[in-house]
Amino acid sequence: MPVLADTTIRLLGQEPLAGAVPISTQLKLAELLDKAGFAYLEVSGGGCFDTAVRRGIESPWERIRAIKQRTTTPLAIAVRGRFLVGARPVGGDLARRFVACAAESGIDVFRLHDPLNDVANLREAAGAITAAGREFDAGLVFSPGPGGEPEALAARAVALRDLGATRILVHDPSGALRPGAARQLVTALREATGLPIGLYCQGAAGNALATALEGARAGADLLACAAYPLAVALYRPAGEALAEALAGLDLDSGVDRELLWKASGLIGSTLGDTPVTPLAPAIATQAARRQLPPGLISALDGHLRTFGAEDRLDEVLDELDQVHEEVGRPPFASPIGQILGSQALLHVLSARRYGTVVDQLRELIDGNYGTTPAPIDEGVTRAIRLTYGEPVPPAIIDIDEVRTEANGLAASEEDLLLLALFGEEARPLLETIRDRGSESLATSGVGQERAERIREIVRIVQESGVAEVTIEEGDLRVSVRRTDDRPATSQAVAAAPLAAHVVPDGTHAPTASKAGHFRVESPMVGTFYRASSPGVPNFVEEGTTVAAGQTLCILEAMKLMNEVKAEIDGTVRAIHVANGDPVEFGQLLFELEPVGGPPTL
Repeated sequence: MPVLADTTIRLLGQEPLAGAVPISTQLKLAELLDKAGFAYLEVSGGGCFDTAVRRGIESPWERIRAIKQRTTTPLAIAVRGRFLVGARPVGGDLARRFVACAAESGIDVFRLHDPLNDVANLREAAGAITAAGREFDAGLVFSPGPGGEPEALAARAVALRDLGATRILVHDPSGALRPGAARQLVTALREATGLPIGLYCQGAAGNALATALEGARAGADLLACAAYPLAVALYRPAGEALAEALAGLDLDSGVDRELLWKASGLIGSTLGDTPVTPLAPAIATQAARRQLPPGLISALDGHLRTFGAEDRLDEVLDELDQVHEEVGRPPFASPIGQILGSQALLHVLSARRYGTVVDQLRELIDGNYGTTPAPIDEGVTRAIRLTYGEPVPPAIIDIDEVRTEANGLAASEEDLLLLALFGEEARPLLETIRDRGSESLATSGVGQERAERIREIVRIVQESGVAEVTIEEGDLRVSVRRTDDRPATSQAVAAAPLAAHVVPDGTHAPTASKAGHFRVESPMVGTFYRASSPGVPNFVEEGTTVAAGQTLCILEAMKLMNEVKAEIDGTVRAIHVANGDPVEFGQLLFELEPVGGPPTL
């Protein structure tokens, strides 16, 4: 019988949904999904790391650990071969260090694939996964054309088995895999390797669900899915629909569908009226017809609109087809699709082919990313050589050099890995983590031993059902409190987020609000921050007019960052907490004057 793997948490941590659902709600969601009967929960990947670095609010490593503390289902991460979770290929030493950190943070399953399906690019990471005692699920990227035939993929699958893979997963980033082709491919891979086969399907108009079901009928043992609201928006198979359809085929996955609907309800109630709209029909149609990732076409369309050239999308997509053919027909898996799309956009907007070449495309043509499925056009290679000279071997990142250049910014191996993978882009995030370090459990005067005791208290509250625990020791007081006001029943335990904060003796008395003003109170115990990082403008000032859903501040607890958003359209009339101050549950943070007068009761 096939089992299901859930990707909801990963999808909520990357674009286009990053920030739409607070981390506290994601932790509630993880607790629900944990009880549903999934084979594993895929909670992170390249998109999550990229988004975390770019937003500069919280560490992607801490997010993994927070979920791990609240779940027993195995956790998985998607890793892009030599790219790991970044956009630059790295050497074997960095790959081994990354795998070790991910395993230590709580990752049990590594979905490891190479964007070019070059098995050699997976060797170091595969060895590190095996050495760490974690499950190695090897991915193959499906792409129509050369290299995408069942025989070619089966040969690569055999090589992956020989690297120690315990399962082969077919990844379809462009929605090009159709039900009939899925049946042939699953059969070919099973016969060639003798390993279990899984499917990560995408596609609009029911293609993803149909392909997953046909794969299951052919013997696929694992199918990826997402909660219904995300599946509808992002063209994934919905876990609820997939589990029900499999049961109807006498292939019951054992997943609790009622719990999945509760999880979807939690997402829906959190998003409220915020639209999570599927791609525009014109974009979705282009993606299906051209067998390209919808997100890639949407990004190209957005760039064209920036330049006032939205009527040239067809021209760019035609050029993308030609560039794809000329550089060896690599799959459109991230980050390869973005590289090819950027080059096609340059050609159209500059009216000159290969006059300017993006650095990453030169790296691809130089072979620094691996071997492409088909030969690269010799004319394109000559043109690039004439302009840019002979290829230069890629520089291997030296982690010790990164540590030296960090000049104390990186406080751990995790921080060093972020700097090595993302370079200068990671600095704002690390500066934020460092500047908030004096408020965090791990680096404050609390000390490591006390920090571990505090985390243990959190686990006790989570598992026992008590509403609040306060422990005093000398000048230290630790309060761990549930952030909802329901009785601490067994149902409430699974859904209630937890927060811990270390405060001196004394309590806060909320300031009274003026009549007609809307009170914004703290939903948790934490530390109040007015900006995403030091040196950047505050989210709001007194007198700022805000829209419903706009971020007002960040509350940090246990090094997790929770955005507090306005629930109404209004004007900020008072801010009652200073930047960096600790706040209690229910403490008054802001007063908003509703636009158009006081609210109707």
